[in-house]
Amino acid sequence: MIDISSNQDTPPRIRRRQTLALVLLVVTGVINYLDRATLAVANEYIRADLGLSLGQMGLLLSAFSWSYALCQLPVGALVDKIGPRWLLGMGLVIWSLAQAAGGLVSTFGWFVLARVVLGIGEAPQFPAAARVVSNWFPPRSRGTPTGIFNSASPLGVALAPLCLAPLIAATSWHWAFFVTGGMGLVAAVVWVALYRDPVRDQLTAEERAYLDAGQAAEEAPKTGLSSWGALFKHRATWGMLLGFSGSVYLNWVYLTWLPGYLRTERHMDLAYSGLAASIPFFCGFAGALIAGWASDRVAKLAASPVSGRRNAVVASMLGMVAFTIPAALVESNTVAVACISIVIFLANASSACSWSLATVVAPRSRIASLGAIQNFGGFLGGAMAPILTGYIAQTWSFVPALLTGAGIAFLGAMSYLFLVTRPILEEK
Repeated sequence: MIDISSNQDTPPRIRRRQTLALVLLVVTGVINYLDRATLAVANEYIRADLGLSLGQMGLLLSAFSWSYALCQLPVGALVDKIGPRWLLGMGLVIWSLAQAAGGLVSTFGWFVLARVVLGIGEAPQFPAAARVVSNWFPPRSRGTPTGIFNSASPLGVALAPLCLAPLIAATSWHWAFFVTGGMGLVAAVVWVALYRDPVRDQLTAEERAYLDAGQAAEEAPKTGLSSWGALFKHRATWGMLLGFSGSVYLNWVYLTWLPGYLRTERHMDLAYSGLAASIPFFCGFAGALIAGWASDRVAKLAASPVSGRRNAVVASMLGMVAFTIPAALVESNTVAVACISIVIFLANASSACSWSLATVVAPRSRIASLGAIQNFGGFLGGAMAPILTGYIAQTWSFVPALLTGAGIAFLGAMSYLFLVTRPILEEK
């Protein structure tokens, strides 16, 4: 069994709070990705019902990513200022109402608006989660819990076709939006009712010592950080923004186009392609869990927490590149799906390591801010992926579309490697 704290001396009350926080983050994260994936699962039904073209569907698939990416910048600062309890709670309410509204729309324009509001509401999820981990875990034990909350992403995507497709078949695509929206509203109430940040005056000396363990190792010369915007003065910030853009771009190529790729390019029938599209995301679930645990071990052996967690990100991204190439070129469908499964395993490993990297690069008061800036870059890549992939595939084929994704991911890995070399410290 994986010890989420990576420390046998964790005070009992802290361990209980850690477990509760991670359970809540995984549940809200799964709902978050079920909501995102509902459109992809109901794609053909919605296009037929609303009379949408493939081009309009590509725009609809990307509408969420644009608002989500742009909201990362202010949301990260708000999480650091307001705290994850209330901001994630408000986000849950907003995105759940927007998700339910998606089941009511009857025109392309209103559907785009619902997806834009969905992106706004979902923006606090991962910056808030990064803040929760930094609040309840010491620096050298943050990889495992980060992997756990990141595992909700591929788990939600993998469960979406398995849970929503039968619901759509039994009722209509509208009910997939209503049900998932209702789940989010319930989760909002539970999150606000149960989650609390640590209050130092209410902690024992042992609990404070545990949460502060390893903080001295994070210290470095003063960098003059005095405001949220000053993060952009540091090359580590740009390395994480550009690097995550490459990682998420390639991941979203598969997230948004995998079923269509398997049917169009690989000529799989509908039933087999649905199963084949779920398998890689269950692999991604395992990747997030394993990478989080492994990155804690690597960080303890590395010269510094920053270099250890950065190198884990780079290695994962280079693996994504390496396995995307045969996925695009091999003739065997079985080999292609196996390669794609490895890519998505590594993509989610990379994501987990990237979020844990943010907790050791950022100053303590700016962890959510830096994580959100990194996520902003990621979802600029995520927003471009469905559009550019669709254009390349329509003009040529999916082969150059996948190879383009591999090239972008390689550039992202190099951004992490050469730009993220030291932590950013707040001005003292």
